[in-house]
Amino acid sequence: MSSGQGALTGVRVVDLTTILMGPMAARMLADHGADVIRVDAPTASKDIVGGASGLSAIVLDTHRNKRSVILDLKTDEGAAAMVDLIASADVLVTNMRSAALDRLGLSAKRLRAIHPALIHCVANGYGADGPYADRAAYDDAIQAISGLAALPTRISGEPAYVPSVIVDKTCALFVVQAVMAALLHRHNTDEGQTIRVPMFETMVSFLLVEHLRGAALVPPQGELGYKRLLNPNRRPYRAADGWIALLPYNDANWRDFFALIGRPVLADDPRFLTHDARIENATELYQFLVDAAPTRTVDEWISICAQHSIPASPVLDIDDLFDDPHLTAVDLMPIVEHPHLGEYRTIRHPVSYDTMSTELRHHAPIPGEHTAEIFRDLGWPEDRVQAL
Repeated sequence: MSSGQGALTGVRVVDLTTILMGPMAARMLADHGADVIRVDAPTASKDIVGGASGLSAIVLDTHRNKRSVILDLKTDEGAAAMVDLIASADVLVTNMRSAALDRLGLSAKRLRAIHPALIHCVANGYGADGPYADRAAYDDAIQAISGLAALPTRISGEPAYVPSVIVDKTCALFVVQAVMAALLHRHNTDEGQTIRVPMFETMVSFLLVEHLRGAALVPPQGELGYKRLLNPNRRPYRAADGWIALLPYNDANWRDFFALIGRPVLADDPRFLTHDARIENATELYQFLVDAAPTRTVDEWISICAQHSIPASPVLDIDDLFDDPHLTAVDLMPIVEHPHLGEYRTIRHPVSYDTMSTELRHHAPIPGEHTAEIFRDLGWPEDRVQAL
């Protein structure tokens, strides 16, 4: 890792979030050097993702490089402490709904009247101007309403969820991008601003990049849906001794693949001659992959595809990732020592920089571990710190 400072060194972020989207976004800001102060509730150690100790695997990942205070925002003293904390910050990130923020006196309007340079980022289910604004939202619900869960219907006849918390994690990336853009804007103009990152709109925009297709034109000149992806034969293939991902993609890949399976004449078949033709005939085209895969072992496919620059990968189980030679070589998941927990496996920030650091500066804190430290630094007298 670089020994330089993080890009956000000197930026303070108040993290008033729960579950995964907000904590993950705040952790990425922390990885880039921001002083992220997480505001935990008095019940934080029993949080839905925290487990009894408050230090589950998810918490160890999403709360690293942060400090933690415990505040009861429903009390006058807790609310006053929160306002003081935000007054010291550059950014507030929260996934609370607007009504809850209003009740707690943490609306963007009020806070930015007190602190005009504040970047107030609200990341929740639906945009504030639409009829769904006050609906609760979790990952599965947004997978469903965004169209993501229905895509498998076009292949198998039944909807299905992606077996990953993909909405929360995708939207977390948009939160980070938005906060960094707002910080750059403030650097150039001295203006704070309110940011809203709605999960529903974000995932629809994410999904339609490749699936809008012919419906992009008005009037539509084609169907919604990218046929190459909505193809029952686009899947891992059973090789002679396991499973393999085979993806001939460009003209040269397909020409080489047809030669490898002893069908070179197919390279000149009008159905498969161009990229657009292959998309229109994707199911029939990918059947050649289904039929050919069992003729070689996984290692044989990997070797011969590498010789012809055809993309191919073994199908790894998540258990296999810990022994993968590439991940081991780049040390993606080092074992480190937590002061309260002992050894654990962390997942480092995957992007590397020549001169900026994203290193692990400190481990996920016990909820409330830094309450006294932070409020002393804000200039509170000791009796008020102790009372809090």
